[in-house]
Amino acid sequence: MRSDRAVRVFGFRWILRILSFLLLLVIIIPLYAFGKTWWTGQSLAKEIALTASDFQPSDYAREVIVVLGAAQFDGKPGPILKERLKTASLAYQKNLAPAIITVGDGAPGDRTTEASAGKRWLAKEGIPKSRIIAVNQGRDTYSSTLAYSATMKSRGLASVLIVTDPYHCLRATTMARDQGVVASCLPTLAGSTDISHSSFRYLLREAGAYLTYITLGRRGIMIDEETIEKWISESLGDMRSTP
Repeated sequence: MRSDRAVRVFGFRWILRILSFLLLLVIIIPLYAFGKTWWTGQSLAKEIALTASDFQPSDYAREVIVVLGAAQFDGKPGPILKERLKTASLAYQKNLAPAIITVGDGAPGDRTTEASAGKRWLAKEGIPKSRIIAVNQGRDTYSSTLAYSATMKSRGLASVLIVTDPYHCLRATTMARDQGVVASCLPTLAGSTDISHSSFRYLLREAGAYLTYITLGRRGIMIDEETIEKWISESLGDMRSTP
């Protein structure tokens, strides 16, 4: 009888340990994703200042600059895309790379694409059209990464400087490196998604998207960004409604 009881107690303790470990993972892994997304965005925003007098272009030089797409309106870049294009234009002028890739498809019903709108804007800023490659594919970060990395490889390019929002940098560079590209990130300097204006909700979304990618996306289970945005909205809504 005593041995049976000892076995049950031993088994119960192991079950508790396993449950505690799983609970710890459920807490720690999301916190890790949140902290890494926040730290990467903050660090890059402080470290890279294109307008600083002591900025050394050679430290960030790559073979090509990639501007990740964002909303455009009938060929005119929206606020977020425009800030990315401004940053890319300045990076080109600083000789960080000899060419720029704009990437992004259009939304249903659009007459043009994010990539085409970006190329047109950059050309108006004086960048030679021959130095701008428009990749008219990609409705999210992952599909855009697949599209521009394939274009890079077809042209024998191996390193990229990705221009996007600070808290988006971690996910964007992680996806690029998974495609075999040497990637670093140049965060936008101003706008609604720069480091000083990004909302807590945007940070949560990016941390959630990064976590989803490294845990599921790498295993072929892709969850689109709109779904993640919906989850974040619902979670924040539940938090606000809790007394």
